Formats: sequence, structure tokens, C-alpha cells
Amino acid sequence: MDWRPPAGGDEHLIGLLKGLQRASARIDDANRRAFGLINGADPVLVDIAHAGEAIQGLESGTLLHAGPPIAWEEMCEPMKGAVVGAIRYERWAGSEVEAGAMVDRGEVRLMPNHDFAAVGPMTGITSPSMPVLVVENRTQGNRAYCTINEGIGKVMRFGANDDEVIDRLRWIADVLAPALRQAIRSADGVELRPILARALSMGDEMHQRNVAATSLLFRELAAGLARTNVIGLDEVLDFLARNDQFFLNLAMAAGKATMDPAGDIPDSTIVSAMSRNGRDFGIRVGGVGSQWFSAPALMPQGLYFPGYTAADANPDMGDSSIIETMGLGGFAMGGAPAVVGFVGAGTFQDAMDYTLEMDEITEGRHDHFVMPTMDSRGVPCGIDVRKVVETGIAPVINTGIAHRLAGVGQVGAGIVRAPMECFTQALEALAGRISSPSDSDH
Repeated sequence: MDWRPPAGGDEHLIGLLKGLQRASARIDDANRRAFGLINGADPVLVDIAHAGEAIQGLESGTLLHAGPPIAWEEMCEPMKGAVVGAIRYERWAGSEVEAGAMVDRGEVRLMPNHDFAAVGPMTGITSPSMPVLVVENRTQGNRAYCTINEGIGKVMRFGANDDEVIDRLRWIADVLAPALRQAIRSADGVELRPILARALSMGDEMHQRNVAATSLLFRELAAGLARTNVIGLDEVLDFLARNDQFFLNLAMAAGKATMDPAGDIPDSTIVSAMSRNGRDFGIRVGGVGSQWFSAPALMPQGLYFPGYTAADANPDMGDSSIIETMGLGGFAMGGAPAVVGFVGAGTFQDAMDYTLEMDEITEGRHDHFVMPTMDSRGVPCGIDVRKVVETGIAPVINTGIAHRLAGVGQVGAGIVRAPMECFTQALEALAGRISSPSDSDH
């Protein structure tokens, strides 16, 4: 028998779990509601707009970043580099030195994307003039936002901030975004759930592999793109054809639109967000709303590009773990044979074992996102804080590995676990809030 004592034998945690068990009827009912919202979400790409116009409260002088809240002086070097680059992109400052001085003087407000219904990959920087993908959850009516994928090479999401990076971002805003916007409106929006489901059946897990999803997306947009009146359409098509990860940002926005309605359900122990800022890893839980529970971000374990080692790596970073929060990414590795070698997951059997392990800490299996390689079972989704602490199994995340210095870029890909401390903190808060059983529990 493969048996371990609950919560690793920690008497305090066992006591908290027992206390919550007295309110199990209320908690289970709340978790079923949360799972229903996740399972029934219908994310649709409805528009592309400037972030400052689409995102309520994102004003001039404010930048959004990945992960839980963090002060400027505590940011890792890639995130600092991206902040400086975004200030230059917005033309709030003309040089890196001037941009850094603005932040030092407190003239730029730095806030988490998640506080604004937004997400961003790696450094995740979102500024008012950047175009964002607008995804609406048609089931609940809420919207979520994510910047457009910059492509490969020297990019701001890894902290690069020179003229080449700024020029590409302005091309995205001036040429790519208008072309995509016309195509999206011509198609009357693009339903993302069917694309996610079909791409999963074709070997994508939507975090480190988006080849099929990107291709399926542009099948939907091809006719609309052909009808656009944007000058430079050949550059647009060339950019899209060379960017297999283009759909990643859309998957993230779909994940955010899916998970937000589950983020404010009293008595729920379901995780509504997981995110990291290159220093800290944070989670949010439905039963305690927007409060963050944070612990130091861990180092990914995986494969490095030639010339790089673990000594070059930055701790885990980015809002992209929203994808695992809704059951894709690392949770769906059993349905993505092609991603196994890239993230260093071992054998395909090991990848399936990761998915089976995630079954032990989730509320249920998704009805729409099924894995043909695992007898068409649904991906496990709805991470339950109680189950994580009781089993000692931390959520697994597929992730890119960033260089610890700004602007070097991606140096590998791998797997990382969420820190267990986040979940024990959340359990403490839940136990304090869900303190007395209702009559329905007897």
C-alpha cells in the first residue's frame, strides 16, 4: 500500500482539516458550484483594444505585472527590465536611466495583472497603450485581458527593453492588432473552448505547446485577415506563421475569464488563481476572495538550451499558471505526448502519471477538455486546498525558464511545483473563516 499520514503527520494541519470537515457539507456544495462554473465556462475572443481603454482603472502612470504584489526594489532583474521598457514604450521617459528614476520616485504605480482581470506571460507587463486580447466568458458575462504574444527572440516578457523590442511592440500595436481586430470582428468573435478542446486532442497542453491551437485559431481568422485593409498584411502573416506559441496568451485570457467567477464563492476551497512574479508564488482561493497566499517561488527542473545551466535561471515567473488552474498545462500532460521531451518530463508514462496525480487534488474532470491518449478522460480541474494539504501533492506546472538577467530571454523549459506553504496559509485562513457548521451539516 502506498500510504502516507494526512498532511505529512503535522498535527496542527490535521487539526485544521478536521475542523473544516465539520463544515464539509457547506464546503462541498460551494466546491460543486465552483467546479460547475469552471466546467461550464464559454470563453470567446471578442475584440482587441488598447489596455487603457478596455481595462477599468488602468490609467496613465500605472503598469501591471505578473504574479502577486511586489515592490520595485524586490523585483527580479527581468521584471525590472520589462518595467523600464514599458515606460519607454509609453514615452513617459526617454531613456532607461530616466525610466528607472521615475519608478524610484514613486511616479509609476506597479500593480498585479490579476487585480485588473488581466494576465501576462513571464514578466507580464501590461501598459495602457498596449493592445490586449479581450476574452468574454459568455456563460457568466465577465471579461479578461492579455497582451498579444511578442514572438520569439529578444522580447519584453523576458526583460529585454532596447529599441528593437520597443519597435516590435509598436508594430504590434500599429499593424498586427488592427489586422487581428478586423478579422475577429468579421468572424463575430472566435469561440475558444472548441479550439482548446480540439488542440488538446491534437497533442497541445496549451502552456508549453500551442502548435495545434495556433493553427486552429488562424483557420478561424484566415478569411477575415484576407479581407482586412491593413497595410503590411504580408508581415502579419509572416509573424504569425513563425510563432507557434501565439495562442499561449489567448489560452491565458481564456483561463482568467474561466476562473474569475469561481474566485468569490463563500466556503469554497477551490483555487481560483496561481501566479508568480520571479520572486514569490501566490494563490487565490474562492472562499477568501482576492487575498493572496504567497511563498518563495521555486526553481523549475527541466532541460536547458545549449550553453545554459541551472545557474543561469531565474525563479519561476509569470501569470501563465492560470492555465494549470483551469486544468490544462501540466495537468493535461497525459494528453500531450509531444511536450514530454521539451519540458523534461521523462517518458510519456511519466507524463500520464502527473495527470493521474493531479486527479488526487482536484474537484473533478472537465467535460469538454478530454484526452484521447487516456481513454478520453477529462483533464483534472478545480484544485482543492484541502486535498493538496492532506495528500502533500503540490500542483505541477509546465513552464518556460527565464535567464536571471534582463533581456537574455528563455534559456530552457521544464516543470515546477507550487510551494506547499501557499496552501497551508490558505488552509489557515479558510479554517478561520469557515469556523462553525450550519444546520445542514448535521
